[in-house]
Amino acid sequence: MIEEFRTEAFRLETLDNYGVSRLEGHFHAFLNGEPRPEKFMNSPWVSTVRRAVENDRRMYRVHVLSRPLTDYLRYELGWGYHRNMAAGEEFFILDTTDQPNPLEGVGDFWMYDESTVEVMKYEDDGKYIGSETLPSERVPEFVEYRNIAVSRAVPFEEWWEKYRE
Repeated sequence: MIEEFRTEAFRLETLDNYGVSRLEGHFHAFLNGEPRPEKFMNSPWVSTVRRAVENDRRMYRVHVLSRPLTDYLRYELGWGYHRNMAAGEEFFILDTTDQPNPLEGVGDFWMYDESTVEVMKYEDDGKYIGSETLPSERVPEFVEYRNIAVSRAVPFEEWWEKYRE
């Protein structure tokens, strides 16, 4: 679906760690204060985002998180979000450090064109293990989750300027 959506792809992120085994070298480079590798900056994901945005399709996400950030979140936000923003993806933060989580119990998902929802599945350590496409009658529930997330989130750059670690 990430290649086929027509107008918008929305992602809700809720985890503090997304398993780093496939990105381990980049993660360790980040932790060691090294520069971002060229391969990281020109990943296939960046090309996917750039193609979508160049074709007037919106890609955006809200990450529900609380401070202090895990090392993984510092890496994801500091390196990954900035890289993807350069390709045109939009990011927002719903910081629950000082407020209740309005989406408690809602897990990660992608929603495409307000018509298809894929619920993401992860092991306890954050390793991705697959997704499940939900029946269409469940889509309105996830449209509401998206609306809540977006209405209570702030643009990433605004949040990052205030809270980066």
